[in-house]
Amino acid sequence: MTLDRWGSIPLIWESPDRDQSLKAYVLLYLKEEIKAEALVRSLSGFARFLPVAAAMHGQLISVSAAARDAEVSRTTLSGYLEILEDTLLTFRMPAFEARLRVRERRHPKLYWFDPGVVRAVAGRTAELHPEERGTLFEGWLATLLHAARDYFELFEECFYWAPAGSRDTEVDFLLARGGRYVAVEAKSSPKVHDGHLKGLRAIADLPGLRRRAVVYTGERSQRTSDGIDIWPLSVFLKQLRDGSLWD
Repeated sequence: MTLDRWGSIPLIWESPDRDQSLKAYVLLYLKEEIKAEALVRSLSGFARFLPVAAAMHGQLISVSAAARDAEVSRTTLSGYLEILEDTLLTFRMPAFEARLRVRERRHPKLYWFDPGVVRAVAGRTAELHPEERGTLFEGWLATLLHAARDYFELFEECFYWAPAGSRDTEVDFLLARGGRYVAVEAKSSPKVHDGHLKGLRAIADLPGLRRRAVVYTGERSQRTSDGIDIWPLSVFLKQLRDGSLWD
């Protein structure tokens, strides 16, 4: 999936050298957005922070751990994160408290707006490593949903949900509108197996839950015996375009 390697910025896709254009994009950001606007006291400190923030893509925000890795104070790190959001490079995904008789995660997740940019910030512009695909695919869908909320008002808010004590039980996106919910799991695999459905089954008792779906890179639409939709990416994108996600 070449979109994951270079992202979705038209300027990058139209470039004869996409890798160099992504690197130039990051340097221009540091020069024009950060240095020229005097947003930070130490440009070198902020530049050192960027790869740390890239590693946080699709992960829970841990200010203490990120501050140690970037070698800055917690206060400085928090300020840097706010700058990334203010300049629209990142956004946060809040946790949802479903209160389903389990202790739930409460820290937000961090997403970069484009998979190509986050790879360039991390210093990776070569061929995509298999271990990157899942997080980049999830992040790209998060950006699409972020845009669908802001521009088309398809839903009111987007959350993620996960029990605090489990690493492999999670719902990537929980869309909320008028007390109703749609749960969506992102999988970069061309096949969906039973383990991919664990989070969607764990949240099945949520009041107002209208639909549960897995979005994957395969080609067949399916439905499990307990009502979970399995959609190819193209079907999910159509659902976003025509607003039929809630039907």
